[in-house]
Order: sequence, then structure tokens, then C-alpha cells
Amino acid sequence: MFVGRDMTELSMMPKTEWKDSELAFYHHSFQQIVPYLNVEGQTIHREIIQEIESRGGLYHQEADWTHGTRVQYD
Repeated sequence: MFVGRDMTELSMMPKTEWKDSELAFYHHSFQQIVPYLNVEGQTIHREIIQEIESRGGLYHQEADWTHGTRVQYD
């Protein structure tokens, strides 16, 4: 279960202010419904992908005491 801000709240703010976990969760969610997205949904998904890419991706090269190699969103 995702514990974070919902899409209604996030749609009111720029993607640059989203947390990594929110980007990861909504990217995964949109991936599951890509064939059913309208133009607006495709645009939002593309913006999420562009923000993930601008941050250098969601995965870390190595784990340490504070984080693993993947972003956990639940």
C-alpha cells in the first residue's frame, strides 16, 4: 500500500518537488495502464519519466546504511 500524497495534491505542484518514492510509485502505476491512457495521461507519464531521468534515475549504484539500491514506495 502506498503511503504518500495522492495525485490530486501532486498535480498542483511541479514534478521537481515530488519525492523519489512518489515518482517511482506513479511511474509504476502508469506503466500498468499505458494502453488505456488518454493524451493527458500520456503527457503526465512522460513528465514523470523526464523528471526521473533528470534526477539520474531512481536506482542507486550501491546500498548503504540509509538506503538500498531501489526506491521503496510502500
